[in-house]
Formats: sequence, C-alpha cells, structure tokens
Amino acid sequence: MTQLAAIRRAWRGNGLAHTIFRTSATNFLVMVVVTLTSIVTARMYGVEGKGELSAIVFWPTLLAGLVGFGLPTSLIYNLKQSVGGGEAFVRASFLFQAPVSVITGAVAWFGLPYWLGGYPAHIAAIARGYTVAMVPVLLAINLVSALAQSKGRFAVYNGVRLFVPLCNLAGLIGLWAVGNLSLGYSALMFAATSVLVVAWAMVSLADDIRFGRFGGIRDLKAAWPLFAYGSKVFGVELLGALYSQFDKLVILSMLTARDLGLYTVVFALSRVYNVVQTAIANVVFPKVTGMAQERILATVGRAFRLSLLLMTAVVVPTMFIGRFLMGVLFGEPFLEASTAFYLLCFECIIGGGSWILASSFNAMGRPGLVLLRQTIALAITVVLLIWLTPVYGLNGIAAGLLIGAVVRLALTLASMKIVFRVPLRGMLFDRNDFRYLAERLKEKKR
Repeated sequence: MTQLAAIRRAWRGNGLAHTIFRTSATNFLVMVVVTLTSIVTARMYGVEGKGELSAIVFWPTLLAGLVGFGLPTSLIYNLKQSVGGGEAFVRASFLFQAPVSVITGAVAWFGLPYWLGGYPAHIAAIARGYTVAMVPVLLAINLVSALAQSKGRFAVYNGVRLFVPLCNLAGLIGLWAVGNLSLGYSALMFAATSVLVVAWAMVSLADDIRFGRFGGIRDLKAAWPLFAYGSKVFGVELLGALYSQFDKLVILSMLTARDLGLYTVVFALSRVYNVVQTAIANVVFPKVTGMAQERILATVGRAFRLSLLLMTAVVVPTMFIGRFLMGVLFGEPFLEASTAFYLLCFECIIGGGSWILASSFNAMGRPGLVLLRQTIALAITVVLLIWLTPVYGLNGIAAGLLIGAVVRLALTLASMKIVFRVPLRGMLFDRNDFRYLAERLKEKKR
C-alpha cells in the first residue's frame, strides 16, 4: 500500500521530478507499443515488406520536420515569456501551417515518383497519397504538443504521443486478423488514426485554441516575436530533422528495401535506452524557460549527469537481452543487423544526453549555439555515412551515427565552458547529485 501511494503521489504531482516521472512512463509505454508494432509489421510483411512500409511512412516525418519553421519551440518560448497575447500566438501558428501544408504536399506529389525510383510503382503511389494526407496532420500534432507543453497540460502531450502508435497497433492487428496484408490499407489506417488523435487533442485544449476571427494588428504584433524566435531555432530543428532522418535517406538511395527493413527494427529497438532522456529533454525546456541562468544550468546539468549515469549502467547488460529478443520476436533474419544494434544502443544514450544539455541554450534564448553544434556534427556525420555505408552497409551507418553523437556531446560541453564559464568537471560529475537522488527517492516512499 505504501508503494502504491508513493506511485500515486509521483503520478499526480506537478513538480519537475513528477512530470519527468510521468513522461518517462509514457515514453516507456510508447517504446513498448512501437516495438510491438515493429514485431507485427515484421511478421505481417517480412523483411522486405517491412522496408517498403518504412519507405512509405518515412516521407511525411521528414518533410514535416523540414517545414516546421521553428514554430512549436517558438510557441512554447513566447507563451512562457508573455503575460498576454497567447490566443494570437496560437492562431498565427496554426494559420501559417495551412499554406505550408499545401505547398509541401504538392512538392511531395510530384517528387515522390523520383525519390522512390528504386521501388515498385505501387509503393511510390501509396507514399504519394499518404504523404499529402499526413504532412498537415503531423504539423498540427507538433503545434498541439507544443501548446500542451507550454500550458503544463502534459496529460494531453503524453496522450498524443501514446495514442497515435497505440491506435496504429490496434489497426494493424485488426488488418492482420482479417487477413488483409495490403500496404495501402495499412497506410490509410495510420492516417485515419492520427487524425482522430489530433481531433481529441484539440478538443482537450479547446480553451487554449480559440481561432475566432483574424485579430488584425494584434495578430501581426504577435506574429513578429513568434517568427523572430522561430527563425532562430528553425536552423537547429532543420538540422535536427536532417540529422535524425539522413541515415534512412542514405539507405533509400544506396541500399535496398531489405536493408531498410532490418535497420528500422534495430533502430527502434535501440531507442528503448532513450526513454528517460527524451522525457527529461521534453520536460526541462518548458519548465526552466524564464528562470535565472544559474538555475537553468544547475537544473539541466543535474538532469544530464543523472540520466547519463543511470542509462550507461543499464545499457551494457540489457543490450544482449535485446539481441536475444530480436531473434525471438522478429525472427532469425533480423539478427543479421545485431552489430548495428549494439552501436546504435551507445549512440542513443550519448545523443540523448547531449540533447538534454542543449535544452539549456534554447531556454536562455541562445539557440544559435545549438545551430552551430548541429551544423558541425551534421557535416561530420554526413561525410561518415556517405563514406562508410558503401563499404560496411548498416554497420557503417550505425558507426557514423555513434561518432556524430560523440561530436555533438563534445561540442555542447565546449560551448558551455566557453560561453557560460561552466567548469567541465562540474558539468560531468557532482557528488551532490547522489544526495539529490536519494532525497527524491525518500520523498516517493513517504
């Protein structure tokens, strides 16, 4: 009973640690659902069919990341900084994405037959329709999630992240049960469930999403700071989108659908080690924005150190279990990519730690530092992927990503030392962290 009461208090609390706990739990559930989805699709379509499905669903994610223009992050920043004008910020953000969706959809419609030239014509046709439908949905998801974060509505934020893959999994199981193995129907089901989740989120945030009519001068005044900050972080997010998706672009252009099927499975399985760090990065930025610089650095630094320590202690023994589960759940053919899986596990925790640290730059209004870091790391990673992939295949891609993650972390630490005069020793180790962790554990047991 005592443990149940402690869990209940941790789940219901509104502090930073409580919010991270809830978001970490949601991340874990999302990871479980995504893994189950990978298992179902691997069993439904096999290695090559899994790769073709991944090629279809890849493009909306990439394109939505390229045309976000920093608005989700800017919406969080401006809503946290501004006393009034919130309605105008929200209205301007959503209205701007409408023409962006149309233009992006048109480009995708004419470009996908060329981008997927190495795939069967029916795969490119399915990808066309799916991309046009999903780009506005994904842009809306990003804005709704940002609004929920800025308003402290993490139940909605976590719900969006969980319900989309959960509904997708339920739909896939339904299709499998009736014997429908069509990639087209799977893509249609993915789009429909995403629309339903977006509708639920917008209804849940109805008090904060009030479009009404155009506010004239007031909306124009609100749009200026919104796009001013968005332009600062857009470069960072653009490079981040390219960084996170360039590996799949390389596979699409240099390797086969079978390789893409193998890679999507081991990559998704390796992301289990990013559950806590992703939660921290997503929660820390809206929580610390507006605080004093010293407090931001102290809070983010402690989150970085504790997460890196805990995840490093977990990754070594459990990644061998992950390989075993990969063979049992997905099938023997997927063990072909086990070496890439090991490399991606370490890349995951190093990259996750660097993103936690980078959130402090955005919170202090210095996103240019993250842009510089991302530019250098992306350039190095792109060169490595293009160089290593033709020789080592999937292992070359995983090795290139691991080296890129190390470079990002090193550049972030160097920036903190040079710009903010933070001692590297203090950023990497602080014995008070253990006292802080012990106190938090005691609070949960009470």
